[in-house]
Amino acid sequence: MNTEKYLKRINYTQKIEINLQTLNSLQEAHLKTIPFENLDIHNNKKIELHNDSIFDKIVENKRGGFCYELNSLFYQLLKELGFDAKIISAKVYKGTGNISRSENYGREYDHLAIIVSFFNKEYLVDVGFGKFSLHPLLIELDILQKDMIGNFIFDKFDDEYFRINELIKDEITPQYIFTKKERDLTEFKEMCLFHQTSSDSHFTKKKVISMLSTDGRITLNDNQLKITKGSQSKETNFDGSKEQFEKLLYQYFGTKL
Repeated sequence: MNTEKYLKRINYTQKIEINLQTLNSLQEAHLKTIPFENLDIHNNKKIELHNDSIFDKIVENKRGGFCYELNSLFYQLLKELGFDAKIISAKVYKGTGNISRSENYGREYDHLAIIVSFFNKEYLVDVGFGKFSLHPLLIELDILQKDMIGNFIFDKFDDEYFRINELIKDEITPQYIFTKKERDLTEFKEMCLFHQTSSDSHFTKKKVISMLSTDGRITLNDNQLKITKGSQSKETNFDGSKEQFEKLLYQYFGTKL
């Protein structure tokens, strides 16, 4: 991997040191420069889990991606820089149903995330989950961690799985459950294909591209542009035409398909 090109892609110019401060800065830089998006799925362009092709797409061609691409590539960068990192599998909460029942979470390999270790402490690192934490989260149970994006807390789902939750209006909202078992990128191949092709995957239902900004977030989908600044948000609907979508895509994300 060409780490110099990658760091330039995320506008990272600070000194690289193997510590939490650098990891925080790298994650924040990544979230503010590389969008979460599923556009290839809707353009019938197959996403392959090969490091070189993912690098070409995201770094060379200045695109975004979804978790399998964004987090696997960020993991490779962290390893190249000298961080003690591993990729893990997670099951995403479906958004409805009893939060304590396993059937209300996705399959194994539903999501790819990263764990980074420092001095016997482990941090959940995730640049591929859309709206999530700005900085890595210390994996410590039942401790509220306040982040500029939200408030997060870990608990145990069962004897095997941890769960990361966001606290929204004093209500626990599960994000996903995971184990700390290290995985290989090839293990995600089947679920990566599922999310590209199955009508049961939310990724196939509509186009979306979203990125953190300095004061909020910009999100574009099939027929709506949403710009959030602080606690204020503005939604603009449009006709859903390919021409209008691509105009807004270039205007707000600098992306041409």
